[in-house]
Amino acid sequence: MKIVVDCDKCQGHAMCASQAPEIYELDDTGYNSMGEFTVVEGQEEAARLGASWCPEGAITVIE
Repeated sequence: MKIVVDCDKCQGHAMCASQAPEIYELDDTGYNSMGEFTVVEGQEEAARLGASWCPEGAITVIE
């Protein structure tokens, strides 16, 4: 599973990191600027949860 974060869409609500801090990291200004990354096996559900909480729809899950 891959995650793609559209950094231009992120508004710094931090909902992704609040729901799945083991997956999503915020930069020094509170924005998710992770870009594209592969989810560690076994953490797929947490990745989906964090993505689903993004009010801007800035996180895409690629199964």
